[in-house]
Amino acid sequence: MSKRSVTIYPSSAKELEAMGQRLKDARLRRRFSMETVCARADISRPTLYKVENGDPSVAMGIYVQVLRVLGLLDDLGVIAKEDVLGRRLQDEALPHRKRAPKKTQQTGALDG
Repeated sequence: MSKRSVTIYPSSAKELEAMGQRLKDARLRRRFSMETVCARADISRPTLYKVENGDPSVAMGIYVQVLRVLGLLDDLGVIAKEDVLGRRLQDEALPHRKRAPKKTQQTGALDG
């Protein structure tokens, strides 16, 4: 079986590494051993090691399991919550009504 290789941008790799470190810090603050988290999340120790190092080959579902064990599952709801760019793009795609120009009143004497 070949090992799956995932290529990501360097900035994304840094974000994954930072998230992995935050998960590790959360585990240590709770005084959970790696074995405890692995047993509760039903994952192997090498997988948890990869999560805590921000390995991009780990499935998103594994991250969700670790977040659940750490009591941080609600944090998942914050991802992409405020999508400013997406909202602007959505608004631009809305149909724009075209109206006839407003009639302006003539300021002159009427012929009569």
